[in-house]
Amino acid sequence: METLIAFLVLIGILIWFHELGHFLIAKFFGVKVEIFSIGFGPPLVKKQWGETVYQIAVLPLGGFVKLYGEDQPLEDPRAFSSKPNWQKILIAFGGPLFNFLLTIFLFSLVFVIGIDVPAHEKKPAIVGFVEEGTWADTIGLKKGDRILRIGGREIREWRQVRRAIVEGSIKGGQKILIEVERDGKLTVLSAPSPEIKTGREFFGIHPNLEPVVGRVADKLPDGSASPAFQVGLRKGDRILEVNGKKVESWYQLVKEVRSSRGEPIKLKVMREGKVFEKELVPALVGDEKVPLIGISPYVETVKESYAMSRAIKKAIDHSIELTVLTFETLKALITGNLSFKTLGGPIAIAQFAGEAAQSGLSAYLFSMAFISLQLGIFNLLPLPVLDGGLILLFLLEMVRRKPLPDRFKEYWQKVGFALILTLMAFVVLNDIMRIFGSG
Repeated sequence: METLIAFLVLIGILIWFHELGHFLIAKFFGVKVEIFSIGFGPPLVKKQWGETVYQIAVLPLGGFVKLYGEDQPLEDPRAFSSKPNWQKILIAFGGPLFNFLLTIFLFSLVFVIGIDVPAHEKKPAIVGFVEEGTWADTIGLKKGDRILRIGGREIREWRQVRRAIVEGSIKGGQKILIEVERDGKLTVLSAPSPEIKTGREFFGIHPNLEPVVGRVADKLPDGSASPAFQVGLRKGDRILEVNGKKVESWYQLVKEVRSSRGEPIKLKVMREGKVFEKELVPALVGDEKVPLIGISPYVETVKESYAMSRAIKKAIDHSIELTVLTFETLKALITGNLSFKTLGGPIAIAQFAGEAAQSGLSAYLFSMAFISLQLGIFNLLPLPVLDGGLILLFLLEMVRRKPLPDRFKEYWQKVGFALILTLMAFVVLNDIMRIFGSG
């Protein structure tokens, strides 16, 4: 329920702000707005104020502003059809523009409020653990390596590592050069670009994270009882050994639990200076039967916050950086360097919103800013039905100096609806496959 509420609030605010952009610019140019709708389909509630009907409709995955005279040419000066093309372009651009403005505002707010960042992410990128058989292992990264550069990009902190790898893969290079300091010497690794399937890979490379319990879940993801909760593990417990084998990092602990294959394991635990043992049986979860015991690591965090002037600058810089990365991602999807399985639909957005809401206000606002930016960029794509498609039509009419044929516009709309419906079906199926572990 919390995830659903978080999703509806997030998507509702983004749609409202997007449509507000169209509404206000249309009003500025004297166009009559007949309907302002959040959602599609039959209205759940509606109210008329002045000349406009405001409504919330059944399907919350979008919205629209119905403009007087947009369906047929009218001579009325308040009709959309009577306005010059440059005004029509600005009205169509109003939605994405307001999404970009909202993105900068929300990022600025997040940077002023402050966001909790794992302390290790602000430290030098010294490898603490490499998972066997993963991309990091196959290219030769080792525990103790200090990562200096990835694809020519300087790495000063751990939080830059994953993004640099993703960017290197998206940009289409067959190889990524990774420079590391190993035993006081510079070592250069030439690594094949990893395949990006979900957009959330960590590539098998991790910082040093102590084997200390940060949270004990009472239920596992499949709804079954948590073995750790049942045997009484607590936050702050340090795991010293698994089946007599000493563990020095969280990822080593995970490795030992995974290797149990669901057989009983003995944990040596230290709590408040006292050492004791706990025996439990990992639960096998999901189609792949992954052994889980229901604990997550303790992660020390530090709060990053800035004065308003610096926060606004950071927000603008961050928005530009994400915009460039988004277009590089679109290019990678088209060229095949990035799998279409990375695309997420409404279910993925709902999960993203729910996770962010559980992490706190800053994380939730950050996720809202990120999705607002994606919404603005997506709507500017020159595809039929989208704002970018309308802008393209008006630009063509400006070049031709006369309206496009009605038959062409009709086909343009039909193609647009077919494309959007196909894309929606694909991303929803993608979400479902991802949930059930099939994609």
